[in-house]
Amino acid sequence: MAGSLPGEVLRFEHPGAGRRRAKPTPKGREVLPQAKHEVGALLGDRPRDRQYLIEYLHLIQDRWHQISAAHLAALADELRLAFAEVFETATFYAHFDIVKEGEPDLAPLVIRVCESVTCAMFGAEALYAELRALEGSDGLGAAARVVRAPCVGLCDQAPVAEVGHHFLHRATAPDVLDAVARDDTHPHIPDDTIGYDDYVAGGGYRLLERLRSGALPVEDVLAALDGTGLRGMGGAGFPAGRKWRSVRNEPGPRLMAVNGDEGEPGTFKDRHYLNTDPHRFLEGTLIGAHVVEAEDVYLYIRDEYPVARAILEREIARLPPGLPRLHLRRGAGAYICGEESSMLESIEGKRGLPRHKPPFPYQMGLFGRPTLINNIETLYWIRDIVERGPEWWTGHGRHGRVGLRSYSVSGRVRQPGVKLAPAGITAQELIDEHCGGMADGHRFAAYLPGGASGGILPASMADIPLDFGTLEKYGCFIGSAAVVIFSQQDSVQGIALNLMRFFEDESCGQCTPCRSGTQKARMLMERGAWDADLLSELGQVMRDASICGLGQAASNPLACVIKYFPEALAPKEAAE
Repeated sequence: MAGSLPGEVLRFEHPGAGRRRAKPTPKGREVLPQAKHEVGALLGDRPRDRQYLIEYLHLIQDRWHQISAAHLAALADELRLAFAEVFETATFYAHFDIVKEGEPDLAPLVIRVCESVTCAMFGAEALYAELRALEGSDGLGAAARVVRAPCVGLCDQAPVAEVGHHFLHRATAPDVLDAVARDDTHPHIPDDTIGYDDYVAGGGYRLLERLRSGALPVEDVLAALDGTGLRGMGGAGFPAGRKWRSVRNEPGPRLMAVNGDEGEPGTFKDRHYLNTDPHRFLEGTLIGAHVVEAEDVYLYIRDEYPVARAILEREIARLPPGLPRLHLRRGAGAYICGEESSMLESIEGKRGLPRHKPPFPYQMGLFGRPTLINNIETLYWIRDIVERGPEWWTGHGRHGRVGLRSYSVSGRVRQPGVKLAPAGITAQELIDEHCGGMADGHRFAAYLPGGASGGILPASMADIPLDFGTLEKYGCFIGSAAVVIFSQQDSVQGIALNLMRFFEDESCGQCTPCRSGTQKARMLMERGAWDADLLSELGQVMRDASICGLGQAASNPLACVIKYFPEALAPKEAAE
């Protein structure tokens, strides 16, 4: 090479070689000084860790009633994350209102009208239309906006409207206007909640003390669970004792996560137990943590349960020191996070995308550690089962089934609500013995035996025991025991369409069979006449190829309508 000296070794270097390299920083948009100051002040001395991303997005949303692009960029800078990571997480969850650059600010007060199946039966669409017509009027003013919402877990009080964080039961437009006028937008904690002192006075936490002192061997607790055959009450029904043993057999350190993201339309039992007797659940949780030797427990509670969160915050603060650390985490409006691995992703501050299995959460769960995951109701029963013995639990049951179930009953019955009944009770028995019969003017016609994804059956099949293993041969399952009752005034096609719209909206979008399948099914179902063969084929693909239970079960109501309600698919002329 010209200009080189004899014997010189030529070295080709990057043009920037030898320069002082700047500290690597996440790429993204410019951080505005004012936004950085605001977000930094809001976070205060809280840890700057990725796992708190969703919690911090809630802080911003609660403070400014929206999340601007400038605040997103400032939060990304605080957490040392790429703007794209923060943006994709924030936009995944329905309860974060993202305002892009150049867009006007949103009205600060959000009024949500539940449009899920039970609320739809009781006039939610008309309520939504009436409130939308009042936007900008003297009643609502410019400070309020009305949006549709999926199930908020108050199906026994339908229709429901949420004003800020206050829920109106059997809501009417005048009720909403009155709440807005009175600025009644905060959670109402019930007066009859059993607090720490009353719970302890009734013998609470004595079982936990015996366990922690060694007076009660861990093996005795596990034997009690095995003896009852207690299965998870969140929907999957995995044997609780076996799950606890599996986690305990994995090398530590271990963690525990509690699934309180009860988002299945028709389901509200966990809300009931959290709002009325939270320490019975907390004691069961702490017993589980001791058995698997978990020093940290993460309680994931859906954002639609602000009352439950407020109660837990208050009651956890009253617990004595020295117990496992309880971390309260807040969902953000994503039904998919009820799936256990999606919940773990959300706790870690990410989008709630289901993980591929194996490895299973008991092997590699939260933050890569073996993790015990249980539902609220499962843990609620731990104290009673251990104190009273397996015989108490197995002494309940009907039609050859064993134990107790908390059935969330809503729809066309006189007395909807959470009904504690023997496992194996039938839908007809539930209506007659626990719900005061059908509502006036309504004749029992059909029912959901297991919530939105559990299928739909005609009243002529109301003698099937409602429990694990009894409904599968009919294309249904019990799930979380949400039973919705329909009458001759309800259209099974309309019910199935409402549920499919829900699944389409709540699909995480990770896998094509669910993402595209729910959309295609909804479009086909919206046509006047259903193509039963095409819909059946599409449903089979979704069941066979979807990653998680959402896509696998989304077509169950559709398939049941085709199988059990052929008259509903017949042309009107033929039906007449």
